Amino acid sequence: MSKRNPLRDFVNKVNQYPQWLSAFLMTKVFRFKVKLAGTTGIEVLFTDGKTATYRQKNYRKAQNHIGSVHAAASALLAESCTGFIVGINLPGDKLPLIKTMNLNYVKRATGDMTAVATLTDEQIGLMQTTEKGDINVQVIVTDETGIEPVKCEMIWAWVPKK
Repeated sequence: MSKRNPLRDFVNKVNQYPQWLSAFLMTKVFRFKVKLAGTTGIEVLFTDGKTATYRQKNYRKAQNHIGSVHAAASALLAESCTGFIVGINLPGDKLPLIKTMNLNYVKRATGDMTAVATLTDEQIGLMQTTEKGDINVQVIVTDETGIEPVKCEMIWAWVPKK
């Protein structure tokens, strides 16, 4: 039997609250654990356990020289969103690790950016039953005009905690 995941327990608990309060609490906990996410202002908007939605507002601290969200901040957004969805679906005795981040910046971003990461039932089952392994987590990053300025491939691995 796999060990309980305290992050998943927290997400299940706060998802019983109104959506605005749930998002606020998940954002606070996430920013506490991932300090750089707090610096850039990443927000957790939603998760149902299979998908996660994160937002990076076009804050001054996260901007590049042309006034849009910096490439590093958009990479952090995609990495954070995919890492969160992997983290809540692993058993508590497993550790998620980013293995590969491949980002192709194809258009200039305008305004705030949103990332939506998704896991399939098969991926979740694999993570629950396999001692260690890796998966390609689908993530779509869009700006406020709806275009996808960055194409991302995020491969996450998991290993037993020592």
